[in-house]
Amino acid sequence: METPNAFIGKVTQPSETEVAASLGSTAALWEQLVDWLAERGAAEQEWKSSSAKYGWSLLLKLKRRTIVYLIPCVGCFRVAFALGDRAVEAARKGDLSKSTLKIIEDSPHYAEGTGVRLVVKTPKDLAAIRKLALIKLAN
Repeated sequence: METPNAFIGKVTQPSETEVAASLGSTAALWEQLVDWLAERGAAEQEWKSSSAKYGWSLLLKLKRRTIVYLIPCVGCFRVAFALGDRAVEAARKGDLSKSTLKIIEDSPHYAEGTGVRLVVKTPKDLAAIRKLALIKLAN
């Protein structure tokens, strides 16, 4: 089962303090990823919620293009990508782990692309996310 969004039922955008409190020990990893993506151009941030039923997500964008979605959970966070066909092909040819490639292959396909979701609980979880972010930025 997927880790639920920490802000389900919240009708207003969460504050930085609320996000940090929900993330717990992974708050530093969230900040590292946000800073790392900003250094690569994905510095524009936009909080979005399609409804209180689903909670809130932080979109990191390069100009108007969404690169990644960060979903705060309790004690961890999810990272979601909508990978187009070129990005999926680049991922297959890249040096991603077998487990990450399996996640990509098993991910649902939407009009926007393949919806890849990964959970971050430890620093080592960021390696695959950084590789996928670079692929998304390049494709």
